[in-house]
Order: sequence, then C-alpha cells, then structure tokens
Amino acid sequence: MPDAVKGAHYLQLLDDARCEENWDAVPELVRKVRKHAPERSCLTLTAETECLVTRFGLKTAAAADRPPTAGSGVDAELLQQIPKLLGAIETEQRFPEDRFQAKVCLGWVHWILKDYSVALSRLPKNFDLEYPLYENLDELSEWTKVSALKSTYLKANCLARNGQREEALEAFESALPSLSSVWTTKPARQQLRYWAELFLTEYCMLMSQAIQEGTKSLSDANCLASFRAWAKYWAGAKGQPLAGGYGFRGSVPRRQVWSEYYYVVSEILQQDLPFPTGYAPVNNESSARNQLRTELKKIETIYQGLLFMETRFPKAEEERVEVEEFVERVMRNWAILNGRGWREQDLGAGGRESLSHGVLDTLYGAASKTFHSTAILRHLFTVHLAVAEFDLAFKSFESYFDLVKRGKERVEKTGHPEPSLDDDATMLETICACIAALCRYGGREAAEKARALALELEDWIEKVGPPADSHLIVNDGMSPVREEGTSPLGVQSKVPPKIIALSWQSVGLAHAQWARMTFESESRTQIQEKAIQCLRKSLSAEFGHAVDIRGIFALGVLLAEQRKLPVAIEIVKTALLADKAAEEPDRELYNGPYWRERSLIPLWHLLALMLSARQEYLMAARACEGAIEQFKDPYVLFGGRNLNGHYKSEHLNEAEKAAADAGLVDEMDDYERESILEIKMTQLAILELVEGPAVAVNASSELLTLYPRLFGEVEQPKLELTAPKTAMEPPKTSASTLRSITGSVFRSRSRSGTATPGHPRQSVVNNDESRLESIPSSPRPQTTQTVQSTATTTAPAIHVTNEHGDPRSSRRSKKSNSIKRRSESGGPQKRASLRKRDSSGSGRKRAMSSGAHPPTVVDGDQFFTPFDEVNLPLYFTSFGSKASGVSGPGPGTLQHTESYTSNASSRSRNGDLSGIDLGEVESSFASLLPFIQFSQDHNKRRRRAILVKVWLVIAGFYRRAGLFENAQKACAEAQKIVQALETDISNSTAESVSAPSRQEVGWGQSKSVDELLADVRAEKGYLSLARDQPYQARANFETALTHFPDHPAAIVGLSNILMDIHSEKLLPPPAVPGLDLLAGDPALNSSRIEGGRSNSTSTWNTNTAIAATIDSRMDLVIRDRKPDSRCPPTLPSEPLGLGTSKANKHKVEEDRANGKSPPPMSPSPISPLLGPQLPPPYKAVSLPLVDRLAARDRAYMLLSSLTKLGSGWNYSEAWFALARAYEESDQLEKAKDALWWCVELEDGMGVREWSCVGAGGYVLQ
Repeated sequence: MPDAVKGAHYLQLLDDARCEENWDAVPELVRKVRKHAPERSCLTLTAETECLVTRFGLKTAAAADRPPTAGSGVDAELLQQIPKLLGAIETEQRFPEDRFQAKVCLGWVHWILKDYSVALSRLPKNFDLEYPLYENLDELSEWTKVSALKSTYLKANCLARNGQREEALEAFESALPSLSSVWTTKPARQQLRYWAELFLTEYCMLMSQAIQEGTKSLSDANCLASFRAWAKYWAGAKGQPLAGGYGFRGSVPRRQVWSEYYYVVSEILQQDLPFPTGYAPVNNESSARNQLRTELKKIETIYQGLLFMETRFPKAEEERVEVEEFVERVMRNWAILNGRGWREQDLGAGGRESLSHGVLDTLYGAASKTFHSTAILRHLFTVHLAVAEFDLAFKSFESYFDLVKRGKERVEKTGHPEPSLDDDATMLETICACIAALCRYGGREAAEKARALALELEDWIEKVGPPADSHLIVNDGMSPVREEGTSPLGVQSKVPPKIIALSWQSVGLAHAQWARMTFESESRTQIQEKAIQCLRKSLSAEFGHAVDIRGIFALGVLLAEQRKLPVAIEIVKTALLADKAAEEPDRELYNGPYWRERSLIPLWHLLALMLSARQEYLMAARACEGAIEQFKDPYVLFGGRNLNGHYKSEHLNEAEKAAADAGLVDEMDDYERESILEIKMTQLAILELVEGPAVAVNASSELLTLYPRLFGEVEQPKLELTAPKTAMEPPKTSASTLRSITGSVFRSRSRSGTATPGHPRQSVVNNDESRLESIPSSPRPQTTQTVQSTATTTAPAIHVTNEHGDPRSSRRSKKSNSIKRRSESGGPQKRASLRKRDSSGSGRKRAMSSGAHPPTVVDGDQFFTPFDEVNLPLYFTSFGSKASGVSGPGPGTLQHTESYTSNASSRSRNGDLSGIDLGEVESSFASLLPFIQFSQDHNKRRRRAILVKVWLVIAGFYRRAGLFENAQKACAEAQKIVQALETDISNSTAESVSAPSRQEVGWGQSKSVDELLADVRAEKGYLSLARDQPYQARANFETALTHFPDHPAAIVGLSNILMDIHSEKLLPPPAVPGLDLLAGDPALNSSRIEGGRSNSTSTWNTNTAIAATIDSRMDLVIRDRKPDSRCPPTLPSEPLGLGTSKANKHKVEEDRANGKSPPPMSPSPISPLLGPQLPPPYKAVSLPLVDRLAARDRAYMLLSSLTKLGSGWNYSEAWFALARAYEESDQLEKAKDALWWCVELEDGMGVREWSCVGAGGYVLQ
C-alpha cells in the first residue's frame, strides 16, 4: 500500500543514487518508488532508462573501445524504451521536472545510438521555456540541474557534428546565464561535475576554434564567457580531484582547456583589444589593463602548473613541443607587458620587475622539462637583460650560441634537421641583440667581446646571406667584408633581407665601439673605416626595406667624429624629413605613444651639433627646439605639472592629479630623459657662444628646473664641507623669471651682454704685458683662461669647445683677432679664424693654395689621421712665417678639393650617399633590446651622476662669466653629491661582493665615482686658473689624476702648467712663507703669499725682492753672531756621502774646538751634466734645470698617452698642448704635424663633444 512518507524518502534516495552514479542501487529504488509513489511513473521510467543507457555505454566501451552501433542486441532494449518515454512525456502534466528529465533522457538515447538529427528534435527546443521557472534555483532537484546541463551539451554536440558550429555556440550562450550558478552554489556531486565539465569543455573548445578561424570576434564582450565559466567551475571544485588529466573518457585534457583560455586572452593582449567584460568579476578599483594582466597571470599560473606536472624530462631524441609553444606565448606576452606601451601601474604590484622575475621562473621551469632548448636559452638571455642581470644574460647567450653552433654543425654533417634548433634568421637576430647590449651598456671588455662576436657574425653572413658587393673589399689587414666572386660556405637559407641588413649594422656598431676603446691608435682608422663600410652596407637599397633609424644614427655619429659633416648632415636631415614608413598597428603597443618622435630626439640633437660645427648656430638652435616642438604641445611631453615639480590643481585627489598631470617624460627611461637634458645643455652652449657667458648664466637655471621634472627630487646629502653651506644664489644678472623649457633660449643679437673675446695666449699665467693686451673692449668681465702668444699674429689660434672637463668649454669665449674685429663692427660673432673657415675671399684663396702636410709620424708612432692622403681637404689658412720656424706645407702635394658645404663627395671615398636608400625611413624597429628595468640603487647612482654633470656645466657658465664665487658654490654642490655617492658605493660594496666599486663604471653607467671626483677636481682646477692661482689649480689637477689617471681635462690642464714651469713663465713659490719678522719690510708690501702659493699679484720682481730681503737679513744674523761653544752645528760645507779628506777633516775639528765657524762653501765648478751650482733655497728665483726638464717630459708623457686613447684621439686641446711640448723640446717638425692635425680636428668640432648624443654611444634604442 502506498506510503507518502516512504515515497518521498525513496524519491530522495533515487535522486541521490543517480547524482552519485550509484547505478546498481537504482533498479531497487525504482521498484520502491513505484510502490509508494505510483504517480511518479514518468520519473521511474526515466531513471530506469538512464541506468540502462549507462550500463550499455560501459559494456560497449569495454568491448570495443568505441561507441555502440545500431543493430546490436543491446540496442533493442534501448529502442524499446523510446515509445515508453514518448508516452510518459505526453501523459505527464503534474510534475514538470519529471517531464523535462524524460525529454532529456529520450534525446540522450537517440544521441548514444548516433541518431543525432532525431536526438536534436527530441531534446528541449528552447531552454528558457522548457526549463521549469522557479524564483529560487536551489528548490530544483540536483538531477534536474544535471539534466539541464546534459540537454544543452547534447544539443550543441549534435549541432556541431552536423557542421552548425555557430548554432551550437548560440545554444551554449543561451543556457549559460541560467546554468552559470549550478556548479558554484554548493559542492557538486559526481554526475553534476561530469556533465558540467562536458558542458564547459565543449563550449570552450568550440569558442576557441571559432576565434582561431575568425567566425567569432575577440571584440565581443562575451568572448571569454565560456572560459570564465570554466575558471569558476575550477575554483568551485577546490578539494575535488581536478588536478589535471582528463575529465572524462575520450575528452581533451583539462590543461588543454586552460591552454585555449590562455591563447584567447593572449590574443586580446597582443591585439590591444578592449577588455571583455562579459561574466568578469566586478572590480571598480583597478583599470581594464590591470584586470587583463591579473586574469592573464592567473591563467598562466594554472596552466603552467598542470603542464609542468604532467610533462616528463625528455630523452635526447624527444621533443617537448607543447612546452616550447607555451614559452613562446609567454615571451610574446612579456614583450608587450614589459614594453613601453604599458605603464608601470597597469602591471599591478611589483610592476615590471615582478613580471620579469616571474617569467624567469617560468623559463627555468621549462628548461627542466626540455633538453638543450635553444629557444629557452635565448629567452633567458633576453629576460635577464631586462632585469639588468648582465652577467647572467651573457652567460645564457654564450650557452645558446655554443648550442646553436654545434647544432648547425650536426645538421650540416648529417643532413637531418633538428626542430628545436633556432633557424638562421633567429640566430643572427640574437647575435645582433647581444652586440647591441654589449656596446650600449658595457665598457672596454664588453666592446672587445662585441668585436669578437662581430667577426663571427661576418662568417655567418657569408654562410647564410646573399653575396656582398665588391666595393666592400678591405685590404688593410682587417677581416674582409666579402671578396668579389666568393660564394657562401654553405647552403643558403632563407634569411629575410631585413635580418641581413641588421647583421651588417651590428658588425658596424661593434667595430665603431671598438675603435673608441682600443689602445692601438695606429689601427683606429682602419677599424672606423670598416665600421663605416658595414653601416653603409646595412643602409643599402639591395635589402629592399625601410631604412632603420638606428643605422642612420650610428653612421651619422661616426661620420661626425670623422669630420665628414656634409654627408652626415645630409643623411640625418634626409632621415628627419623622410616619409614615414607604413606604420604597423601594434607599433605603439610595443614602443609606447609618440614612439617615432621619441626615437628622433637623438637625431635632432646630432643635427644641432653638426650644424654648430659648421658655424650655423641659429640653425643649430632651431634643431634643438625641433626635438621638442615635434610633440606639438609641450603638455604632451611634460604634462600639466609645473617645472618645479609641484602640481597646479591642489583641490583634486592625488590619483586624479597624477593621471591628469602625467606627461611622456614620466613614462620615459633615464636614457631618454637624459637626451632631453643634453639638448638643453647644447642650447645653453650655443647661447653662450652667440651671446656670451653672462646670458648663458641667466638661462642656466633652466637646467635646475628641468632636472627635477625629469628625474624627480634628489635627496640632498648631509656632508660637512669647507664650501659655503648656503644654496647657490643666482647671479645679479640672472633673469627674474624662468622661461619655458620649450621656449627659445636665444635673445636679440644686439644685447649689451654680448661677449667680446680676449687675446689668446699659451701660458696659464699672466704677465704685465699680456694682461694689458687681454683687457676686453666691452664691460663683460674677463672669464677665461687665456694663452699668451709666442708667435706672430698669423699663428693659429686653436679654439676648442668640447667637454671633457673644461679646456674645451673654457675656450668657448675666446675668439681670434679677426673674429674680434667682426664682433666690434657689429657683425655676427664666430669662433677662432683657424677653427672655422674664413668667410672672406682671401681666406678661401689661402686655403686653396695650401698643400697637404707630410705623414704624421712621431717617435715611430703614427698619429690618428683618418683622412685619405689623396683626398685630404683643406679648410684653414696657412700659418705663414713664424718665429718658431713652423710653416705651412709646400704646394703641389695635394690636389684642391672644394668646400664641403657644396660638394660632400670630395670629403672621402665614403663621402657620398651612393647605395643608401633613404626614400622610406623606419623610425623605430622591432625591439631588438628589451625595456631594461634597472634597480633603484642603479637609477639613483646614474641620476646623481647626471646631476653632477649639470652642476659642473653651471659652474663652467659662472666661471666664464667671471662669477667665481657662484662657480665655487656650484662645484661644492657637485662635490657633495659625489661624496654622498661614494658613501653609498662603499656601503653597497660592503654588503654585496658583486656591487661595483668606486673605480668600476658598472653596467649601464656612464662614469665611475672616481671619474666623477676627477671631473669635480678638474673644474676646480680651471676655476683656480681663472682666479690666477696656478699652484692651487695644479693641486686640483693632480688630485683629479689620482682618482682617474686618464682624465683628459685634468691632463691638459696639468700639462699646460708643467710646460709653463719649464719655460719659466710660472715661477716657483717662495721657499720662506710670510713671517712677522718680515712684515714691516717695504720690499714685501707689494706681494701676497698665501700658504706657500703665489696669488695673482705675484710677479718675478716680487719674488726677487723676497729673495734679496731674506738674503740680507740672514747675513745680518750670521755677522752679529758671537763665537760660542754652544752654537748649534752648522750646515755641511760639502755634498753629503762623498767623504772628506783627513787634512780638511782635522782642520774643521780644530776650528770647531776653538769656537771658530767653518769657512763658507766655495762654489764648485759647473758640471756639464748637472748644470751650475744650486743656490740656497731662499735665494732661488727659478727651478733647477733638471726639475724644469722633468716637468716638460712629464707633460709630454701624459699628453702622448692621452692622444692614443679613445677619449683623446680627437681631443684637439690635447693635441695643441702636445704641439707645444714638441716646440719646447725643439722638435718643430713634430709640433708642426700635431698643429695641422689639431686644426683638422677643430675644423669639424661642435659646441659640445659628440659623445653627449645618444648616451655616449652609437646604439640607439
């Protein structure tokens, strides 16, 4: 007899048994439900059929491992159930859940019998209508939920099998809103998880296929709905056995679903599409990019864990394709996230550093699942480079390159390709990246490694690249680029022409960098010529692609250093004015906003320096402004902040202000910011040259305004110094207001502050006659260290404007007599007449009639003369007759060449644009080097070094303007920063062994701490010279050389002082300091002695009076002294250590016993080797000859070594000083050669050194 209570109980047990897959208990429970709940006949029939279908599926699978086929004996049982289910569905009206379950079961029967079209017709038509509508879905039985999942899955599967993929996706999409909470409300049981995973797996795989084939758009807000539902299902199943493997028999692995999910999200990232918001967790606190990054990281972590857990380490012959594909996808995503298109705040906590270290963990994990994967080693090199771990990066590259070379040899030997081996194009590009990193961030050792790599790269180009042209043959002992007629050593592979061009460019960069670092001065010319040839080859039209702006920059700098200005200017101008290449849509994603304009900033700067070298100062100034004006609006570059670092709108909250006021400079790295600061320095240098130091001083405060906007505020060190503790006050001539950074720093040329040059001279000290001659004709104070002329008015007045310390910058305000006359007459000011060409016709005629100087060979060493002797141009006037005997070269030894302003091809054999296609210029390139994230300590050290340079530049402006106190304060500020930096380096060295010492430059740094200290001391030395304190200057120069022995400015300054000592233009300080005993002597009132060093009023007559007075007073003391046995012993009367004859010794002892003083020492005869007898120190008015010769020889040694270094081969001030050393040694021919070379250097010198462009190197990144 039916029992309602028992019926309800058995119904619940039946539902539980079906959900738990306890099919063995289902028949008995069906019997009891029929007994106690006969009204549920539709439900019992459905459960009975489901049990039969399940058993049928298991038996057929075990027997044949395939789906059952119609016509078998078991099929008959299922076929008998079909009419019963149809009848039950028709009669069931009371229980809608039972009717819905029966419909799904009927469709399942047809599906398992592979009758998909009938199954599709039997399944519920519309899910929303067929599914029982309840306000609370929890009221539904769990099996009803399982039936809903089963119905949607079977319907979509049938549609997909019939080729109706879009309709299948629509079926999933229509059911997802109602079913999305089924697997997340509470822990699901066996059958619910089973059908939920079938549902989601089929949905995700269909969506992935549709996206890959383009039938579904990633721009759709719901394109990630299926994958996010899968992620929720995965998260809701924590604690369940979902670690990996297969969800059900015959399905795809679970990690495959995560792989497809990762692929789709990666495509959204790489195509820079809007973030899909469909079924995404609500998050109003983070940006869309931050949410995308978070979701991508979550997927990557799960998929990586499953992949590495289920993958074994392979045998040598096995490949792990899925692991390497995953690594490639990770690296493509990392290239975007680490690029300039994504901001630091978009990456979440940790930023780029956390991102890159996470990728490193992935790469090392992947390396443990692969065998000698070259791709993983290549990526390790790239990512270690991105986190500034240079040692590990280059170790990874060495391992990579070794594996690639051995793999290529195996393939060439056996003929069997290796799939895991990088192809030739990838290998060449990786070598190019390594060379670029070595040249940009390393020092001399890195340059040597880069050159060795370049030689190997040439060999690989020979093997895989097209034959090179015959014009690249080099017969100078260097390795040839390619000989005409040679064929590749191996079978040529399909390497894109762009990669071949990039390879030639890298070879040229390596040779150019090595030419700057090598100690072999005689081979520097050949190395630079090789670099020029390779760079020209990379720009050749034969490669058929847009010209790389990096190759143009490197070639332009190299040509500028070679003084081939017309060609360099033409190349740079053409690149700046060329049509834009066809922009790739994702270029901004990798390189950031305004990437083209940002990449052209160093080119604008280079153009300005080259124009200034041709005395086109106004055009050079416009080029400096053009680098900033290309951004159209200054707010684009600098944002809405004031230049003092404060915000304009204080009523907004901090986050809104930061977002609104940020500019491009906030997203730039320190190298880009430094380029902007260097342009400002060049502007001020041009301003100083055109309008005088006083005007430059007014504008120098812009540097201190610009620096904190670029780099932020710098902690002021708390150090006790002898310098004034107060901050440097602006000079009285400073402008009352600061002008905009983007505004011009140039004022009217008729200002009263225009400087008038003084008379040049060779000595670092003044005498009365030269002081009268050097009085300026304008109110502007005399500010520069000048040089006394020992030649006639036609002698060359070499004028330098480079910046090694300060001879180059200190001579900016000097002008020759001809320029002085022009300035007095109101014409535009130019620098020295021999520094630049005379614009008059007579000057042109003199230059045309001059011949070539003989080969510059001195002491068996070759001077660096990069011009070809046949085509050597002359852009200077003849020396004429000089007292020293140095004369211009004789006529007839050189054919005339036209001015380089009209004919660039006469400059050299490389002085034309033949073979270079600049029709279309690619202003940037696929990132060869990653965006490198240096540590905070590294950035702090580099920024302090930049600030030191800023203060020293300002000190130079003040010094040349005659504001010595302000210059001293600026030097003191620089010294404080360097000392604080020295303290930090000492602390970091004590904490870490790998930290660079104060003598080491370190990766990515421009100067070591010792070199910065030398810079400060050198500037102090030139400040002392400006104050006419040569011995104080000498002490500063000596101190600078103890810190950095090869400091160019200190060497030149010290050498000039030493040569002044040799020529006796600089007299020794008095041996006896000022005493109270001598204070009232009228002979000493006109002199002033400070600490043993003579000041500006010390003259030769004063020193003589001092010596005479001291001599007379000492005679009075000796004459008035009475004989006394207590008299102290007197000085020896003969040289020490030479012994005394017995007779003389006995006589001296008798005299001492009788209280007599020994007789005065008689002068010894003049020695031909040692010279005359040395006078007593208090009588000396000059140094001994031996000391003066030692001073001259030391100056020669220092200068000779400097001019052989990469920092001094083109340092004209050093060559000028060396010529004086030769002249002091009566080696006039050598002096003549050095002067001619100095004139050639000065003829192509800009207002600043070339190394201030592009962070001091040839690599533009």
